[in-house]
Amino acid sequence: MANTASLFSARLALTPKTALAGLLDGAWWPRSRDLAAELPPLVEALEGRFGRITRVAVNPTCWPVVPHRVFVAGHIVYVGWFTEEDSDKMILLSCAVGRCDLLVIPPETEPAAADRLMTAAARPGNVRAVGTLMSDEAANGLRVRDARRVEDARETDGGTPATPPPHPVVGARMIPLPWNMRR
Repeated sequence: MANTASLFSARLALTPKTALAGLLDGAWWPRSRDLAAELPPLVEALEGRFGRITRVAVNPTCWPVVPHRVFVAGHIVYVGWFTEEDSDKMILLSCAVGRCDLLVIPPETEPAAADRLMTAAARPGNVRAVGTLMSDEAANGLRVRDARRVEDARETDGGTPATPPPHPVVGARMIPLPWNMRR
C-alpha cells in the first residue's frame, strides 16, 4: 500500500528570486510527522530550484523518528539533526546552490494559520526569525479565536451588541485640572 503523504505534492511556499535576501527561503507544511514519508515530495519540489539536495538537518523535538537517510528520486538524502536552532526550522543543503532554510509549519496547524505563516516566511526580505513568526502567529490566532468567540456569543444571544469594556479610569480618583475646575 502506498503512503498517502507521497501521493501529494509538497505544501511549499518559496521566496521569489529577488535581490532582497531574508532569513528564510520559504515555508513547508507537511501532512504528518513521518519524516521518511514527507521528505521525498519536499526534496523533489526543491530540486528544480536548488539543485540536488544531498543533506537535511531537522530538530528532533518535532519528529518522532529521524531516519539517517531517505531515498529520493534515485539518490540518497542524508538526514541529520540539530538542537541549537529553532525547533520549527529545517536546513537543506545542495551541491548547486548551497543552503536552504525553511520554516516547518506543524501538520496540525489550521489552514488559515498555515497560509499566514507560509506567506510571511516567503516574503522577500523577511527578517523575522522562525521563533518570532511562530509566536506572532500564536498571538494572532488567539486574537482571531477571541473575536470568533465574541461573534458566536453575539449570534446566540439574538444579536445583542457586545457590552463595551469599562473605561480604564472608572473608580479612579479624579484630580481636577485648572482648566476643568468649576467656580
